[in-house]
Parts: sequence; structure tokens; C-alpha cells
Amino acid sequence: MRVDDLRQYIRDIPNFPTEGVIFRDITPLLKNPDAFATTVDLMAEAVSSLNVTAVAAVEARGFIWGGTLAYRLGVGFIPIRKPGKLPFEVVEKEFELEYGKDVLQIHKDAAGPGDSILIVDDVLATGGTAQAAADLVNTLGADVAGFCFLLRLGTMDGYERLSKLGKKVFYLLTV
Repeated sequence: MRVDDLRQYIRDIPNFPTEGVIFRDITPLLKNPDAFATTVDLMAEAVSSLNVTAVAAVEARGFIWGGTLAYRLGVGFIPIRKPGKLPFEVVEKEFELEYGKDVLQIHKDAAGPGDSILIVDDVLATGGTAQAAADLVNTLGADVAGFCFLLRLGTMDGYERLSKLGKKVFYLLTV
């Protein structure tokens, strides 16, 4: 299976979660073992030169890709979550979404100086979530090695926003 073959497993859901937003449903891709494996393999191949010490991902769909990618790369996994979900001391960051505002948190001891972190999520839209994740990682003293996404929304400016950070930005498909 090739990267372009994955497109058939992405379902568009109009007006979800709010009016005017087209939600990219990846559950058909997750259901298909070949598509799922191909996605993980292609992501791992794309970021293999980064020499990361851990993968950080934002809940919930980012955990799917972040966890499998961390395993595939042989590095640790760092969850970045919404408030009240992490049991230890946290650092938090408020940020703008495509359709509102949100807050993310990370454990204070999740990373530190000398760590090189790959930030992973399913969709790159405005880049706000990924930027907030990067800010959290940087707050801990770690370096952001780059970003990796399954999908890039071509109508949004997230790629440009993250590219300005001087880090590599990888994605498999533009929708």
C-alpha cells in the first residue's frame, strides 16, 4: 500500500464538532490493518533521521499515532492531555483551536534538558495544538526535534506556522 492509497480510508464528516467544520474521521483507516500498518511505517520512515529521545502526542487521536510511533522508533512516549487527566504536577498552556480555545498539560518531569522530542498528532490545521505542545516541551527545557501528522488541512496555515519554528514538519496526506 502506498501513501496515496490511505486517502480512501479518511472519511469527511461535515459540521462536526461545530457548524462549518469538516471533521476528518480516521476510524476507517484504523480499522484496516494494512492501512494502519502502512501509516505507522511511513511516519516512522519520515522521522527516522531526527534521533528523538521520546515522542509526545496530544490526546486523543494523537495518542494512537504517538504511541505506535514511539514503539516503532524504540523511544519513550509522553502524553499531553487536557486539564485534570494527568495525576502528577503539570505545566499547562492555553491555545487557540480552529473552532475555539483549549488548554493542554504535561507532567513537569516528562522531559528535560538533553531530550529531543517529536510531537505527533493526527491532523495539522491551524498548528495551535502542536505549537502549544511544543511550548510545553520547551518549558520543560527539552528540544522539539520536529512534528509529524497523518493529515495536513491544506486550507489552513498550520504548516506555515510550524515551519517558522525552524523544525521539520512531516505529514502523510493533504486534505
